[in-house]
Amino acid sequence: MELFALGINHHTAPLAVREQVAFLPEHCAQALSDLTRVKSVREAAILSTCNRTELYCAADHPGVAVDWLAQYHALPSEKINPYLYTYPQRDAVRHIFRVASGLESMVLGEPQILGQMKQAERQAGEAGTLGTLLSKLFQRSFAVAKEVRSTTAIGASTVSMAAAAVHLASRIFESLAEQRVLFIGAGEMIELCAAHFAGQNPRQITIANRTPARAEALAARFQADTLRLDEIAARLPHYDVVVSCTASQLPIIGLGMVESALKARRRRPMVMVDLAVPRDIEAEVGRLGDVFLYTLDDLGQIVAAGLESRQAAVVEAELIIDAGVDSFLHWMDAREAVPTIRALRDSAERARRHELEHAQRLLARGDDPAQVLEALSHGLTNKLLHAPTIALNQAEGSERADLARLIARVYHLHPGE
Repeated sequence: MELFALGINHHTAPLAVREQVAFLPEHCAQALSDLTRVKSVREAAILSTCNRTELYCAADHPGVAVDWLAQYHALPSEKINPYLYTYPQRDAVRHIFRVASGLESMVLGEPQILGQMKQAERQAGEAGTLGTLLSKLFQRSFAVAKEVRSTTAIGASTVSMAAAAVHLASRIFESLAEQRVLFIGAGEMIELCAAHFAGQNPRQITIANRTPARAEALAARFQADTLRLDEIAARLPHYDVVVSCTASQLPIIGLGMVESALKARRRRPMVMVDLAVPRDIEAEVGRLGDVFLYTLDDLGQIVAAGLESRQAAVVEAELIIDAGVDSFLHWMDAREAVPTIRALRDSAERARRHELEHAQRLLARGDDPAQVLEALSHGLTNKLLHAPTIALNQAEGSERADLARLIARVYHLHPGE
């Protein structure tokens, strides 16, 4: 059984493909259960974010997980295969460490991915698909990411997706202080965006969410008001900036809704930022003349400009990751020797008990203690050396030479001295 990772991300697939293989949080438990029922898959975890969908598995062959991913999403394999990457054991460990450290993110060094990986670990644990191997892998990845962030400048002055959204809106409006902003959703990404926009002191901030309690809790932080989702169509004309990021499987804002809003606004421009996967805003909205619609991929182009200042830190981070990979693989190799070590110790323990019991009987009948101890030491030595001695005597030719060198190494012997 080996580790492997497979998936797609913003480097290999456009948004239109990524959204087709995304997993909603509430579906992950069932998906993990289904995946581990596939032959040869022993352990599994799913990381599904706006920019990537990845499967981490302990299995005999990665091909079964590739087929499962296509079947689960009811997609022909040929539709996603061109965008998929698969990493075998060493490369998989390195990739996962790089993801946790923010080196694979759209925004180099962004910290949000670490929280998303911890959520993936929790989901797999709750689903019962997180075994010893993946559990250790996640813990090591978190430790490596912590070291990267604490000892390098990889996260210094990170340009976040939320900051990029503010930047895009500022391109259209001279001052955000005069604009009204509507946030649809109340998750972590919306919370980050709300914090960045609030720093510009807009005229109004409104939170719309499926769950009113969550909307009200977030609104309280930013002195905002709230809307129900079914009120968006009627109120949309009042807002200059709309930022949406929900887990809805269907668009929340359609073309007709925006056309009506523009008519009511008398063609005053609107900035719309869709951070959801699948998308919350119909793609056709972007073709309207007075709407500036931006998706995750658009924001990625904006934040890419900040990469140069952080490239030096990547070299340091890679050294930390290399050491982490070697350490983890050494742990994996050591695990394979555990059954042999246990059997060796059991054999030695049986020999020890046998000689001890024999000595105790001799002492009980009154034999000289010194002679009993001498016999005990000789008997134990003979038993422990019997197996390697017999193996050497029975071996022939090059096999005997190889075995002699191995025994010399194990017992730290120097026969020629």
